[in-house]
Amino acid sequence: MPSLPEADAATRAYFIAWLERFSGYVREVDYAAARPLFHPDVLAFGTHRDVIPGLAAWQATQWDNVWPKTSDFRFDTDATRVLVSADVSMATVVAPWTSTGYAQDGTTFDRPGRATMIFNKQDGAWLCTHSHMSLNRGVPQQSFANRPVKAK
Repeated sequence: MPSLPEADAATRAYFIAWLERFSGYVREVDYAAARPLFHPDVLAFGTHRDVIPGLAAWQATQWDNVWPKTSDFRFDTDATRVLVSADVSMATVVAPWTSTGYAQDGTTFDRPGRATMIFNKQDGAWLCTHSHMSLNRGVPQQSFANRPVKAK
């Protein structure tokens, strides 16, 4: 059986930088900066909803329920896998992530999870067209921080 279609070094570096950029926007609670990374009709899954059609709905139902209520979001880029189609028009990024959650009394807890993101190359630019981010098993679903949104 052939091996998985791993990305070449330059393509992997691009997506690692993408993950770093996106995770920075999550930490800053900067929705406005993050939106251009995604197709406006992105299909997403997440902790708070099953299928979320479109970026506006994803922001309203997922980002609003997670980004301001957690902190320290980061992808584990060493463990990230990047797969690319033979014609280099589609890529899949599989990445574990970590963050800090907050109990109602303000105590912190580790909040790890994993993500699968699918990208399509359109007019020479990669846009995320599907994202599935979910918590690891046993991690509390709710977090109670109340950080300000930098930019809607």
